[in-house]
Amino acid sequence: MINQIMMDINNNSKYFSVIESLLFVSGEPVKINQIAGIIECSLNFTKEVMNEMMKNYDSSDRGIKIMNLDDKYSLVTKSENSDYVEKLLGINSRQSLSQASIEALSIIAYKQPITRVDIDEIRGVKSDRAIYNLLEKKLIKESGRLNVPGRPILYSTTEEFLRYFGLENIEVLPDLS
Repeated sequence: MINQIMMDINNNSKYFSVIESLLFVSGEPVKINQIAGIIECSLNFTKEVMNEMMKNYDSSDRGIKIMNLDDKYSLVTKSENSDYVEKLLGINSRQSLSQASIEALSIIAYKQPITRVDIDEIRGVKSDRAIYNLLEKKLIKESGRLNVPGRPILYSTTEEFLRYFGLENIEVLPDLS
């Protein structure tokens, strides 16, 4: 077993190449157990390879990085290059959120799950349009209903929210204080 692990570590460049191809072709996050199955390695070894690849991408001058969201990995562009990517694509996705949407999204991120009425109370104004826009952009989702009269919808953030802001999970949000 140890000999196999040492051989595998020596062949990391082969795994790097294969995994990079898998992530590029998939276009969507790939589960770690799926990657391990494809490269025919243990889950622990595959996680080690992924961590090594992530360090390699972060420390280099590459325009992409590997993002891990709940043991699903994907290739994404580095945020510092977003202005150039937007020029190529003819979009400006970072500015597409209004101030109202940003306020509502911040409240949802920190207080989730939360109702529209609670968001309105915190903001001091109606948030219907902002919530609608955030739902359209798939940054938030309906995550159930509150068990009170009227059964208002509860909202929470999505994986798209995490990808959009380059977060591994919701716990890495800065402290409110």
